[in-house]
Amino acid sequence: MVADHDAYIAEAPEDLRPLLVRLRAQLAHALPDAEEVIAYNMPGFRIGQSLVAGYAAFSRQCGLYLPPSAIASHADDIAAAGLKSTKTGVTFSPSRPIPDALVEKLALVSRKDANR
Repeated sequence: MVADHDAYIAEAPEDLRPLLVRLRAQLAHALPDAEEVIAYNMPGFRIGQSLVAGYAAFSRQCGLYLPPSAIASHADDIAAAGLKSTKTGVTFSPSRPIPDALVEKLALVSRKDANR
């Protein structure tokens, strides 16, 4: 069980750590009122009772996890960035990082949906 975001990032594959550090900072900036939490064994950001965003590292890539509505609302932007997505996540790697502007757009839609 991971204690916090710092511990999670420290345990991630070395080449993915810079991506996670950047993503964490981007999410913290886009969601200034969110609380950093560990949920489902991965770092996340919660507003009230809603998990607004989460992220994870795997062996060769990272994932950003959001409500399905956030992914659906920016499916074209995700595809235009050359990234793969599922119903609840976007995967990215050091060779194809997730654009800063896209992280912010996704986080803001997720926050709006959480406040409904």
